[in-house]
Amino acid sequence: QVQLVESGGGSVQAGGSLRLSCEVSELTFGFFAMGWWRQPPGKQREFVAGIGWRGGSTNYRDSVKGRFTISRDSAKNTGYLQMNNLQLEDTAVYYCALSSSGKEYDYWGQGTQVTVSS
Repeated sequence: QVQLVESGGGSVQAGGSLRLSCEVSELTFGFFAMGWWRQPPGKQREFVAGIGWRGGSTNYRDSVKGRFTISRDSAKNTGYLQMNNLQLEDTAVYYCALSSSGKEYDYWGQGTQVTVSS
């Protein structure tokens, strides 16, 4: 059974940093594009960042550009989201997901909470 397990969430003050990890098992990680999504309290889930299956192309939502960096290590079957200069509005449950098509996401993790306080 395919599993995506996020870790690295927690509570941090505004301006701080966190690094999320997404460990993937039971499939060939290198064949999938990966994305990070988040769901702020009371809001719909939104796209945060994506990276191609070879890791060469990345894209971000405007509000995190210059602060967040997505990366992947196919040898470790793990993806990452480095989050710097965290803001209150970054508070959300963060999910990693995999896409075989580059359009829709086939597999999702269970989510990890990120809470930013002033």
